[in-house]
Amino acid sequence: MYYNGIYHLFYQFNPLQPVWGNIVWAHSYSTDMINWKPLQHAIYPTKPFDINGCWSGSATILPGNKPVIMYTGIDGQNRQVQNVAFPKNLSDPYLREWVKPDYNPVIKPEGEINSSAFRDPTTAWYGPDSHWKTIIGSRKGRLGMAVLYKSRDFVKWVKAENPLHSSQNSGMWECPDFFPVLPKPPMLGVDNSVTRNGLKHVFKVSLDETRYDYYTIGTYDFIHNKYVPNGLSPDNNTGLRFDYGNFYASKTFFDEGKGRRVLWGWSNESDSTQDDWGKGWAGIQTIPRALWLDGNGRQVVQWPIEEVNKLRKKEVGIRRKTVKSGRVIEVKGIEAAQADVEVSFDLSSSLDKAEKFNLSWSDPQKLCGQKGAEEKGGIGPFGLYVLATDDREERTAVFFRIFKEGQKHVILMCQDPTKSSKRTGLYKPTYGGFVNYDLRKSGGKLSLRTLIDHSVVESFGAKGRTCITSRVYPNFAVGSNACIFAFNNGAEDVKIIELTAWEIKRPLMNGI
Repeated sequence: MYYNGIYHLFYQFNPLQPVWGNIVWAHSYSTDMINWKPLQHAIYPTKPFDINGCWSGSATILPGNKPVIMYTGIDGQNRQVQNVAFPKNLSDPYLREWVKPDYNPVIKPEGEINSSAFRDPTTAWYGPDSHWKTIIGSRKGRLGMAVLYKSRDFVKWVKAENPLHSSQNSGMWECPDFFPVLPKPPMLGVDNSVTRNGLKHVFKVSLDETRYDYYTIGTYDFIHNKYVPNGLSPDNNTGLRFDYGNFYASKTFFDEGKGRRVLWGWSNESDSTQDDWGKGWAGIQTIPRALWLDGNGRQVVQWPIEEVNKLRKKEVGIRRKTVKSGRVIEVKGIEAAQADVEVSFDLSSSLDKAEKFNLSWSDPQKLCGQKGAEEKGGIGPFGLYVLATDDREERTAVFFRIFKEGQKHVILMCQDPTKSSKRTGLYKPTYGGFVNYDLRKSGGKLSLRTLIDHSVVESFGAKGRTCITSRVYPNFAVGSNACIFAFNNGAEDVKIIELTAWEIKRPLMNGI
């Protein structure tokens, strides 16, 4: 949350060991969301209503500029209940201490609610009926549900007759998120409680069964408290995703300081538990992203917050170079284990030579696995090898393929880490997503930005219309031995209009 000029990040943390369990709410603060300082834990098991764990939840700013946290506690009966906590001292700029009133829990799993599937309350919003509202993830059999609760005072909560939204055959809905977005530019965020006509809403859930997030865009009926998707994308596990890679349990907040909606996501480890013990930690937060509605109204767009640019130092570039079929161009002159790369490609001269798209290719991740970075196509695969050795024996490929469907083009974006490491025992899935972008209208130009941080590769295709995050663990492409290449394994040459790469310095991470 953003409060009085300071960003507060609360996150699930096991203070005892680098595996899941013993969950508390750890707490760090920042003035720019890049450089963080840890504080003492904000919430930890102390009361009967959270004695077996303090799980996920959200922060809300109440009238009078008073923050409140609502979180899921695991009580003495191992039920999932919802509790509130307040800052002990509002004059403390860091909000170090939080108190939990004895009237907790404020919401219990009653009636048909499954007490083991009832968690993760989202940021509340204030409605025109003078009630606060929040949703809690749940399920009834295979029916995923966002159970809606209402309150006048944030203490006494009443369950609404119907869920805000539900979907068949989706299983448990974790970490729901629900927020308004402006239907037209400017690309600003909106506070959760804004209710003016014409707003669109984004509804997102984390699917426990598949371990990824999906979202829809729709309208919110403030009177009947129902969310209705617009029907432009599936309302199930094949629908839109914030990120088509290793990215889960995401959460947004409204950054009042800069008037933007900011998205955080969790990326877990894909090496072994033994490796986690060796590192002493497991799991990261991805780079915070500004989020807004695309101009076509069909999806959201995401982009690393502008403060990330403060980490850029040494810069190198490539201008107006052609990457011929089967060739690579090395990006020289920077330490590439931590880097930020932006590249713009020109495909205008070869769009008519794209391969024909097969309508049975409905699963982009499966398609990326079938047509990896070395599988020669017409236009593509082309893109970047990152965290690569100089002989490219280790490499993670971030790339596009272009297909033709009638008079339109289909853009496939992939992240292929199958050759990312010589180590054994690693989980190295190839990820993929389609890119909703009109190449004809853009004059055949297509962009890619990739953030590289040792074991993390975050990529943004077509200015953030499709995003993919991978965790990779190279054995040799580390430190000064890591390289970056632009590559083209397609039959058609690809032009680089401009490629700029920055070495990235380490952000500040120390105690207070």
